[in-house]
Amino acid sequence: MAEAYIVDAVRTPVGRRGGGLAGAHPADLGAHVLKALMDRSPADPAAVEDVVFGCVDTVGPQAGDIARTCWLAAGLPEEVPGVTVDRQCGSSQQAVHFAAQAVLSGTADLVVAGGVQNMSQIPIGYAMTAAEPLGFDRGPFAGSRGWQARYGGRPVSQFLGAEQIARDWDLSRDAMEEFAHTSHRRANTAIDEGRFAREIVPYEGVDTDEGPRRDTTREKMAGLKPLVDGGRLTAALAAQISDGAAALLVASERAVRAHGLTPRARVHHLSARGEDPIRMLSAPIPATAHALKKAGMTIGQFDAVEINEAFAPVVLAWLKETGADPALVNPNGGAIALGHPLGATGARLMTSLLHELERTGGRYGLQTMCEGGGQANVTVLERL
Repeated sequence: MAEAYIVDAVRTPVGRRGGGLAGAHPADLGAHVLKALMDRSPADPAAVEDVVFGCVDTVGPQAGDIARTCWLAAGLPEEVPGVTVDRQCGSSQQAVHFAAQAVLSGTADLVVAGGVQNMSQIPIGYAMTAAEPLGFDRGPFAGSRGWQARYGGRPVSQFLGAEQIARDWDLSRDAMEEFAHTSHRRANTAIDEGRFAREIVPYEGVDTDEGPRRDTTREKMAGLKPLVDGGRLTAALAAQISDGAAALLVASERAVRAHGLTPRARVHHLSARGEDPIRMLSAPIPATAHALKKAGMTIGQFDAVEINEAFAPVVLAWLKETGADPALVNPNGGAIALGHPLGATGARLMTSLLHELERTGGRYGLQTMCEGGGQANVTVLERL
């Protein structure tokens, strides 16, 4: 049976909006992790058969197939192609899926997967409004007869979707603020104990994730105004806008032998599912159920879980439905503290998941995240 192995995984620190990575060209951010990844490997970079990178809002410096641009900006061989993937927030997790699927199918032996995003330079959602000067309606939905026939004029908003999840699962603001506060506390503990040191490749003097706050308190959170009038969500309960990049090397058994590689994990399962695109952010729940059934596993078999903290209710609703042990979920904090550079987050989460399994000696790790359009990817890694 064919296997897809994770040989190595690296990332930049996650920079906060306007922070230490804000001025970096996205191609240079991506090039930084690609060069570091290949420098750590005995494999000839020319043997890489494709570079699959996630990126959202691919306009301006992120346009023109950023995967290819990053590889070339790193000074790596011109004969290696690149392709850019957009599955919204799950783009670079999907990039890993495509890389693993290429290896599992036998059509490739060595593939690089990852993602990059500079949200300081390109604001979130900018691609949805970039064509307005050409006369197009705002966003991809308003002008579609098929969409209107199916979903009518219901507003599509991640904020409204998160509010709906909080209502549907009866999640109080107090419970969500406790979760957010825990995210910052866990992230700061991880930083203080050096848990991220092996996975981070410092970028021009920035060597630490910039998002976690040490001065945040429950009292400060309680004083914030809701994002939506009459709602429960505040800025403290949402992922931080961030900049960063991450990359992983995926190899077949044949490539492992040919290049003298040492696999660190294997891809045990990968899948993706969709749900209501209006509520949008609850898809990790059915996607996880689908993945567990296909993999023949139970939630209790996982030693670590990374689920993206786009908003606090996303994770809390998932915890209610799955019965997962909260202590094993985002054990080193999540996007509320560490940040969410959209196209890079999936690869960042997988990089951190791999290193956490190695740190604790765990065997199985699960990763999932909500994505625009009401979608979610699920990946199961087995540490070797």
